[in-house]
Amino acid sequence: MSKQYISSGSPYEPRLGISRAVRSGCIIAVAGTAPIGPDGKTVGKGDPAVQARRCIEIIRNALEQAGASLSDVIRTRILLTHIDDWEIVGLVHGEFFGTIRPANTVMQVTRFIDRSQKLRHVGHAYMLFCSCFNAASFTHCYQ
Repeated sequence: MSKQYISSGSPYEPRLGISRAVRSGCIIAVAGTAPIGPDGKTVGKGDPAVQARRCIEIIRNALEQAGASLSDVIRTRILLTHIDDWEIVGLVHGEFFGTIRPANTVMQVTRFIDRSQKLRHVGHAYMLFCSCFNAASFTHCYQ
């Protein structure tokens, strides 16, 4: 099965050999997404809500490039350097995913490469409208 590689323009992608997202059949995996602006710099330093919005905007853009949308997301993960920010970031998550309601995990990590980044968002989408999705051919999505 062929893969579609999605880039967000992050300076880390070519240096580390990673993609913002990869689509394989009906599955789209989105990498941990940092709040990086178009200029390659951290957005919203010190403001977890601004950083959360930026992360989800990047995820939404990657999904759209892969032919999907936020409504196709089935799982998200929020990684925080300060667990006390969980509610602020969670409310932003709810602005985007309130009616979608993907499975979610919130966890604290020690730090990120850029110490000014307070969080990461990770999303995974499964596109139910994908042509390979039906009871008879479901396993073909994984080949």
